[in-house]
Amino acid sequence: MLQPRFLPARPPSLLLAQWLCPSCQSRLQWPYRRASTLPQPPEPTTPTSKPPSDDEPTPRPLSHPLGQSKPPIPGENSGIDTRTWRERRADFLDYDKHLERRKQLTKKIAKPYFREWTNMRHHRGKTFLSPPKLFKAESALYFPNMMGYTLATPFQKTSTTSVLTGKTSIVSVFSGTWAEQQTLTFVGEKQNPALAGEVGKLEEEGLQRVWINIEEDWMKAGLIRLFLGSSKKGKSRAEWGRSFVVRRGVGDDMKDSIGMANGKVGYVYLVDGSCRIRWAGSGDADTGERERLVGVVRRLVEGSRKPEGGKKLEEKIVAAKAKQ
Repeated sequence: MLQPRFLPARPPSLLLAQWLCPSCQSRLQWPYRRASTLPQPPEPTTPTSKPPSDDEPTPRPLSHPLGQSKPPIPGENSGIDTRTWRERRADFLDYDKHLERRKQLTKKIAKPYFREWTNMRHHRGKTFLSPPKLFKAESALYFPNMMGYTLATPFQKTSTTSVLTGKTSIVSVFSGTWAEQQTLTFVGEKQNPALAGEVGKLEEEGLQRVWINIEEDWMKAGLIRLFLGSSKKGKSRAEWGRSFVVRRGVGDDMKDSIGMANGKVGYVYLVDGSCRIRWAGSGDADTGERERLVGVVRRLVEGSRKPEGGKKLEEKIVAAKAKQ
């Protein structure tokens, strides 16, 4: 059985609404609208922190040797085409050479122009952490030969192999002021005074510093040549002959072999008398990496006192030339 429905009592003012005009009726009824129809204030929102991206690269300690499997030869990688016209014609008609060249061009085109600058946002471009100890001489690979002029001989090209052979070298490789400042965090006198002291003590035993500035842009290379005087400041005359400016011959394959994943970042290599890379660092150095560099330099100099190194490299260079 249906139950009677009792309606709530309406205010007396609304009982006379039937004799009022529509506008007056709406004015009387608006306070009694349902709460759902009234405009609600927006709910306050709390800012949420952006979760870390899984795609952000995290530098890890270097676990494998860097370098090339073949020993370097002075004069190679000059960037100058020494082929005869007959050899150039034969290579032009060789279809396999065309396919290889096509792969190189495709790889270069697929590489975004600003990728290296974009990667600088992550850890200031640092690609790997320095290893805790030296790479063994049996498993270490070779530092490639590069051709360029030095601050002492700006009009004559010199091979880096001739400077590195028979010496324990701390090699700084950079391209631009930003990368040079990053290498100074490893080897700078102010940033790492302990290393500067070791270089002064062990200089007579063959420890030296080498600078390689890779500048492929002809305009920037011209400015560097124009202001050689400013580049010489802070270096002795002996160090002028170990400061290189390289324009050509450093391809992507060579950069990949020595771990230069980002050309805008500075890299530091510890190279023994046989031109083998025994230790490496990238980007900005932290306190632990600076201390490790001092320790591995001492160990490598102590190991180089044994009569080996340069003679073995010369024998390998002669054997490589004989094969060619």
